[in-house]
Amino acid sequence: MTAPEPPLIRPAVPADMEAVASLYAHYVLHTVVTFDETAPPVAYWHERLADLTGRGLPFLVAEVAGRVAGYAYASPWRPKPAYRHSVENSVHLAPEATGRGLGTLLMRPLIAACAEAGAHQMIAVVADSGTAASQALHRRLGFTEAGRLRAVGHKHGRRLDTVLLQLTLTEGSVPAP
Repeated sequence: MTAPEPPLIRPAVPADMEAVASLYAHYVLHTVVTFDETAPPVAYWHERLADLTGRGLPFLVAEVAGRVAGYAYASPWRPKPAYRHSVENSVHLAPEATGRGLGTLLMRPLIAACAEAGAHQMIAVVADSGTAASQALHRRLGFTEAGRLRAVGHKHGRRLDTVLLQLTLTEGSVPAP
């Protein structure tokens, strides 16, 4: 018996966007981890990829056995110029790919690429949905809680908090394994 092929973490390409859209749609439709209530179409993801890469920001995918099993990207934190050195991260995994360390494998190079691109702060906005996986991932990577916004979301009949987590970046920084 041969060992399973290790995940390949690589920059996303347009051909990945259908898989990304499908993966995200699962979270939109079946969970409260995103506050989107309608899944964006594939065209949205093509525009997102072009916009982020055009800004020099990373959009990565995790490929397992030739299929996209997760993605992570960084986007501007806010549009005002004074926020230009702060980014917000987003990371989602296929439901069957969770719990295998794939989030960490995606986030480490994402953090490093953002630092190399000149970002100083990375912010995670995590829905406090009763599952601790996303907060635990970010905390393992050195993020600390910066605040909580109470009952700011309402989805699937629930009022939800968001937790703000923050990581200070330095050029060349990569969280320790």
